[in-house]
Amino acid sequence: MSAPSVLFDAPGPRTRKRNAAYAVLFVVVLAAVVWWVLDTMNDNNQLDWEKWSPYLAGTESWTTYLLPGLLNTLKAAGLAVLIALPVGALFGIARLSVHPWVAKTAGAIVEFFRAIPVLLLMFFANEAYALFTDIDRDIRPLYAVVTGLVIYNASVLAEVVRAGILSLPKGQTEAALAVGMRKGQLMTNVLLPQAVTAMLPAIVSQLVVIVKDTALGGALLGFGELINQARPAASFYGANTIATLVVIAVLFIIVNSLLSLFANWLEKRMRRRKKGTGAVLGAEMIEEQAPGMAMTDQQTGRAT
Repeated sequence: MSAPSVLFDAPGPRTRKRNAAYAVLFVVVLAAVVWWVLDTMNDNNQLDWEKWSPYLAGTESWTTYLLPGLLNTLKAAGLAVLIALPVGALFGIARLSVHPWVAKTAGAIVEFFRAIPVLLLMFFANEAYALFTDIDRDIRPLYAVVTGLVIYNASVLAEVVRAGILSLPKGQTEAALAVGMRKGQLMTNVLLPQAVTAMLPAIVSQLVVIVKDTALGGALLGFGELINQARPAASFYGANTIATLVVIAVLFIIVNSLLSLFANWLEKRMRRRKKGTGAVLGAEMIEEQAPGMAMTDQQTGRAT
């Protein structure tokens, strides 16, 4: 039998019955809403097989529209993630610098770009590439979308990194400095490895946002991502807009769910590794960082 919680009392018989009634009521209401949606769609002929068959019984719609759009979405999101993560980490660490000019400059840049809508950043990037570069017009939307996503999300991730590092106990920093670690070693060997676990849920949430925000470039810059393919696909297959959007929504749910599952697996793995290793400094590491500070056994005279 598990120990009772100190935060709240265990629910009694009346509370358990009330919670069960709420659960049943929720299921009934949800079923009614689903039935009403399906009935409305059926009345408007949105459940006809002709509208769903291009996606459920054919492959041409997938190879012509959906899969190329999904590939472009993943390409833009992947590039944005690969660039935004290190840039955000760099600015997050810079905001914690002991040098005021570094911390204030990084803070001003982060706050400035974090306050601008990502769509506006995409527009600025698109116009800048058109005016000052020779990038081909066909791939310019990809560059603009990635640039906008990187600038905005790097600013957000910088705050995530800063908050994750500040959430660690001050004793971690004091202990590392006490054994002679330099500031760079303190950050890379002590603070960041521990902060990553705390930051992971927020980072994953931002990665999901990046995947979804690629749709902004498709809607207004003509980037051929997944949602941008909805209109030509629906027009080609007889105005099956609802069916097309439902299939695209399912694809987004699958991609983001896989991303969340991977993050959960990675977080559990990192926690297990920390428990297994103990996350402590060995005697040889202490001796390397601060010569002469290794502990010795009084009886044997050996380092411990």
